[in-house]
Amino acid sequence: MKRLLSLVLGIALFAAPASADQRIKVGISGGDAEIVWSKVKEIAAKDGLDVTVVVFNDYLLPNAALDAGDLDANAFQHKPFLDNQIKMRGYKIVPVAETIVSPIGLYSIRAKSLGEIRDGASIGIPNDPSNGGRALLLLQAEKLIKIKDGVGLLPSVLDVIDNPKKLQFREIDAAQLPRSLEDLDAAVINTNYALPAGLIPGRDSIAIESSINNPYNNFIAVRERDKDASWVPKLVRAFQNESIRQLIKEKLPGQLPAF
Repeated sequence: MKRLLSLVLGIALFAAPASADQRIKVGISGGDAEIVWSKVKEIAAKDGLDVTVVVFNDYLLPNAALDAGDLDANAFQHKPFLDNQIKMRGYKIVPVAETIVSPIGLYSIRAKSLGEIRDGASIGIPNDPSNGGRALLLLQAEKLIKIKDGVGLLPSVLDVIDNPKKLQFREIDAAQLPRSLEDLDAAVINTNYALPAGLIPGRDSIAIESSINNPYNNFIAVRERDKDASWVPKLVRAFQNESIRQLIKEKLPGQLPAF
């Protein structure tokens, strides 16, 4: 009888669903991230964590949803973007684990190299502060412009103090930059928008951001009050492992593991 009771209890324990605090919702950007997070969900389930993935096609909504409690975590952004969102909206959101880095690149239909960019060229950059600043820092790294000291990771076009080619900056919604290339001499485009347009970083870019010590690594973020929750280490383990590292390398061209 004791052996039968032990067997029944063992089966019940094995079959029991995850407890309420082990069911979470994670917001991500649509696209290739869905491939990775489908695998993360599988790995997390083996660790007793039930992950529901919520897909967004907007950069602003995932933080708003996390702050409002509609999500438990999100994974789509880098630190300069979050810092700006916190400054503008007062979110109490913190990063808990790095995920990927997507080096931003300069693309052109008209120029095959930086040297072919003409004087007075029109250069498209994202119109949000964090990615617009990132674009300007790439152009500075390639010695096309110089930005005044002290502006950190969020320079604007007003912070450009030397522009020898007299480049004309056009601030455009990040998602629209690939289709705007025909009207521009070049554009700085985020990888997640370049890839669907058939632009492969490293192959098609005429300049690309370094992946070494990159401040734009993406990460998993949670509300500050949840950073020590018991499910957080499980979620981190589900992402930061060799299976996910290889999946990123194989399935996400132009993106690299940041862990």
